[in-house]
This record gives sequence, structure tokens and C-alpha cells, in this order.
Amino acid sequence: MTGGTTVLVVDDEKKIREILVSYLEAYGYRVVSAGGGEEALALFAKHPVSVVLLDLMLPGMTGEEVCRRIREISSVPVIMITAKIEEKDVVHGLSLGADDYVTKPFGPREIVARVAAVLRRTGIAGGGAKREAVYTRGEITVDTENRRVAKNGRPLVLTPSEYRIMALLASRPEKVFSRDEIIDAAKNDDFDGVDRAIDVHISNLRQKVEDNPKKPRFIVTVYGMGYRFGDAP
Repeated sequence: MTGGTTVLVVDDEKKIREILVSYLEAYGYRVVSAGGGEEALALFAKHPVSVVLLDLMLPGMTGEEVCRRIREISSVPVIMITAKIEEKDVVHGLSLGADDYVTKPFGPREIVARVAAVLRRTGIAGGGAKREAVYTRGEITVDTENRRVAKNGRPLVLTPSEYRIMALLASRPEKVFSRDEIIDAAKNDDFDGVDRAIDVHISNLRQKVEDNPKKPRFIVTVYGMGYRFGDAP
């Protein structure tokens, strides 16, 4: 079931890498692993990676920098692993484009479950029938069949969570979606992050979608209610 899915594990602690590799392979994933940032980026370029497990506290190049470089070229899901547990650290990780955040210490089965969940949400592993639809609003096109968002015909590089939010808003342009509805769409039932995570995703989306993120036309705030896919003038 997961034989075509490759997971990149990045952690400077050899024992943690070995445990994660062992468990993931036992569940049928293909796994490549790295102990540092440069090695991780080289492996990412070489292999068809479907999800990245990324420790933030790496020697030399930080995990944040690795995530930033991956996000420049790919929307592959990234799950950050770290000992940092403060809300500001979680928000910072999400602002870099991470899709999930796991704090140490953790159980390897939890990591396997997180990997399966993020792959399920992004439609990489399993899933039901696709909704074949293309939504257009002004210069923005959301293609849910091919999971693409474009502006003026140019594809936008979105994280899986950002794409899911866009697809939700575009599916019913006149509807105001509450924060809880957006959380459900972005993270499904296993969402356990901070509520501010949605604000971070919305802010990141506006940076990519809007001409002027401070005066959004497409991702519109309806104060006290939520967000909707706005009309373009």
C-alpha cells in the first residue's frame, strides 16, 4: 500500500534516525535518511520524496533553512520534529511552510501515524475519488482535479495545507467558512496544533495569492465569522 511512497528522515541523532527508518520500513515505506541539512537537500534532489521528517536543531544548516529551501522548489509535505515546545516556535515552523509539528520525546508509532495522516490529506497515499472541478475567480484558478492553483496562468507553489484551504474557499465562493471549518479542511481530525496556525496559513497564502496582502481581494476576512473566497474587481 505504501511501497511507492518515499520518506526522507532528517535528524542528527543516529539512534533516532535508525528507529524511525526501522518503523517506517516495517509499515512499507521506502526511507532515505540524512544527518545534516546539505545531505538532506542532496537526497531530496535525488529521490522522489513524498514527505519529509525534519529535525529543526541540526548542526550547520538549520532545519528551518532546509525547510525554506525545500519550499522554494516543492510543496511536498514537511513534518517538523523538535524539542522546542513554545507556541512561538510552532508558529514560526508553520510560517516556514511546515504541514505538521511533532515535539520530542515522541513515540515512533506516532510518527508513522502522522506520516500516514499527512499523506492521506494530500491525496498521495490512498483516498477516494477526486472531485473534478476548476474554479476561477479573477486571475486565480483552482484546479481540484490536478491539485493546482494558478495566478494569471502561472502555477503557485503552495504547501498541502495552503492548497486545501484554497480548494475549500474556492469550492463555495459565496460561503463564509468559519475557522473551525478551515481547521477541519486543513488538518482533518488529527489537528492538534495551536489555533494561530490557521492565521499563519492565511497570511502565507495572501503573500502568494494577493497583489497586496494588506488589502486582500481573494482571501477575504469576514470579521467575527471567518473567511471567504472574495470577488475580484
